[in-house]
Parts: sequence; C-alpha cells; structure tokens
Amino acid sequence: MENAKHYAYFPGCTLKNKATDLDRWARKSAEALGFTLDEIPEWQCCGGEYPLAKDEIATKLSSVRALADARKAGKDLVTLCSACHNVIKQVNHDMQTDENVILKVNNYLAHDGIEYHGEAKVVHYLEILRDVVGWEAVKAAVKNPFKGKKIGAYYGCLLLRPGNVLDFDDPENPQIIEDFIKAIGGTPVIYAQRNECCGAYTALEDAAIPARRAKEILANAEDQGADFLVTSCPLCRYNLNKHRAGSKLEVIYFTELLAEALGIKEISVQGVA
Repeated sequence: MENAKHYAYFPGCTLKNKATDLDRWARKSAEALGFTLDEIPEWQCCGGEYPLAKDEIATKLSSVRALADARKAGKDLVTLCSACHNVIKQVNHDMQTDENVILKVNNYLAHDGIEYHGEAKVVHYLEILRDVVGWEAVKAAVKNPFKGKKIGAYYGCLLLRPGNVLDFDDPENPQIIEDFIKAIGGTPVIYAQRNECCGAYTALEDAAIPARRAKEILANAEDQGADFLVTSCPLCRYNLNKHRAGSKLEVIYFTELLAEALGIKEISVQGVA
C-alpha cells in the first residue's frame, strides 16, 4: 500500500513452522489496515525465555541484533509471539538500564560494528491496532463481524508480566484483547483464568502441569459462556488445544479472527454472520 507505515518485524521461530497462521494473517491484515511488516534480515531465535541469571549475556545477543537492525532501519520493532515479545522487550529494557549488561553485550558485538543502548521501540501487533490504527478504524474495516459470538481473551502470562517492563496493559485487569473482540463485532467474555499461566514450558518436564492448568482455564471460560478463546501465544494455544478433551472450546490466533472479520480469510468459525 502506497503511504503505508512500515515497521521492522521479528516473526520468531515458531511463526515459521507451527504457528504460520499467526504470521500469515497478521501480514495480510496489516496491509488491509494500512501498515506493513518488513521482516528484518537474518534474524535469529530470541531464545524463547528471558534469562534470569544476571551473568547470562550470550542468549541476549540475538535480541540485541534484531533491535539494532530496527534502529538502523529507523523503525519500531513489531512482534506477534507473546514469548518473543516478552524476551525482546525485557532485553531492550536491560540495554537501557543495566550497565553490566550494556557493557558486556556491546563488548561481544563490537566486532560486528554494533553498539546499542536501547534506542529501538518494541511494540506488539495488538498495540498497533490500539494505539496507531485505533479500534474505531478497525471496526470500520470489518466486513464479517462476529455478531452473537462470545469470545474469551486468553492472555496467559508473557504478554503482561513483568508489568513495569512490558507496559502492555494492566496485568491484573487487561482490556486490550477484549477491546479487539469488540472491534471485530464479538462479545468479550470475562473469566478469572484469562491472565493466568497455562503451564508454559513445564510441558517439557511434567505434562501433568499444563494438562491440569488447561482444564482449569477452559472450564472457567466455558462456565462463563465462551464459544471459543483467542490468544497471541503459540505455546498457550498448543497447551490448551492439546489438553481440551472434554471441552468444546477451541483456541484461535487473534490474527485469524482479524483476517476473517476483514474479509481476507475464508470464514472458518461456525456461526459468523
């Protein structure tokens, strides 16, 4: 689109294999709404988890390289995957505030000609919809509203915490996905487990933990009348859908719903007008 706002885009590993629908429909919906995602060149995995050890530097380098690429292009860095967003934004915060990390990371990257001090801005795709496009503009672009559909937002933990660093939404009472649901014509369902952890990477050590958490989350949302859940996190979607035996609720990427509402994806959610 001529005159479209361009963003540097970090897709992350999962969006190139298991979560291609999260990526594909984000790109197409962006074009329809007047902005473009320019994938940064030769990005590397962010690591998937933010390293808590204060002396762990090497696993932060790929995030800093991505941030430096966005700065070089003069663009904000956009993420979609909740895990990628969490890691990259926390690393960017380190590069603004932690002198030990700043020194050691820049020493590592000096041979690449990179010196970085947190100059890039990290934004989630949902923040672009809220803060740049605006919910009224999204609503005006909708061709297939989700009238009559009761949709539960599932945030999980990585989009919201730590709240003072991510500054995404209120970690205890978030609204951004509910506002998205309203913009595409649906009715948001508020339920207690929407911002609780799905079990996340504990699936690698003890599958009983995400199985139990998924059952609690899905039962809570179903009790409140949800027809399905919407998320931005590939790991949350995997855990919830894998362990949804006995529940009618499917977990869908928000970009799929956006593309269906905008009329650029074939309708797959039963009952959409």
